[in-house]
Amino acid sequence: MKYLKNFWSRRFLLIELVKKGIKLKYRRSYLGIIWSLLEPILTTIVLTIVFGTLFGIDDPTYPMYILCGRLIFSFFSTGTNAASKSIRGNAGMIKKVYVPKYLYPMSSVLFNFVIFLISLLVLIPLAIYCKVTPTWSWFLTVIPLVILILFTFGVGMILATVNVFFRDIEYLWDVILLLIMYMSAIFYYPERLLNSGYGWILKYNPLYSIIQVFRDCLLGNPIEWLYVLFSLICAFVSLLIGTYVFYRKQDVFILHI
Repeated sequence: MKYLKNFWSRRFLLIELVKKGIKLKYRRSYLGIIWSLLEPILTTIVLTIVFGTLFGIDDPTYPMYILCGRLIFSFFSTGTNAASKSIRGNAGMIKKVYVPKYLYPMSSVLFNFVIFLISLLVLIPLAIYCKVTPTWSWFLTVIPLVILILFTFGVGMILATVNVFFRDIEYLWDVILLLIMYMSAIFYYPERLLNSGYGWILKYNPLYSIIQVFRDCLLGNPIEWLYVLFSLICAFVSLLIGTYVFYRKQDVFILHI
């Protein structure tokens, strides 16, 4: 309760840090927040043309399939990258003013989540184009989105801690993210891989589980509740590990930043 009261008393500071992150992201940008809507649409068009032609896919909902995966992976990528740099990026403030240090990675994830929620609006016109009929299952998208932000924050806390002592993690994480992208079935159908001896690549990837549940909710497919359970467990485990590691090392951050 002490930690919860401490967090609640600084909620306004967290809100200001989130606002600051959004302003800095689009500083000197002519398109600003509009780019958050244009970028996923343009990327989806390119991926649909390239991989739709390459794999010979004529499914009318294929663009919707790609966009769901692209949006979720994009948030996970930007959220974890921002969180990993949050402590070093705010070194000046940390050295001068006392602020609970966990607020920096938390605000980094939250401001990217706000932008992510805005970008979800592009799903509406695409659903109309792909003739995807809205159903009650659309409301269940809250479940994968909550799991996604918990998982992103947990991984972000781990990266923020490691990045203070091992700065090359920024470059290594970019390579790992590329590997995660190909392991998340963003632009290909997973059935062939799941039925092969390499199905574990997807089955043990929590981000793939989140993406698949999100797709099932929007496309009206039966939800795989095992994916929900697995991704939820991974999210809580990453959150517990990230919080523990961050808490144990936060007092020596100032000696290394």
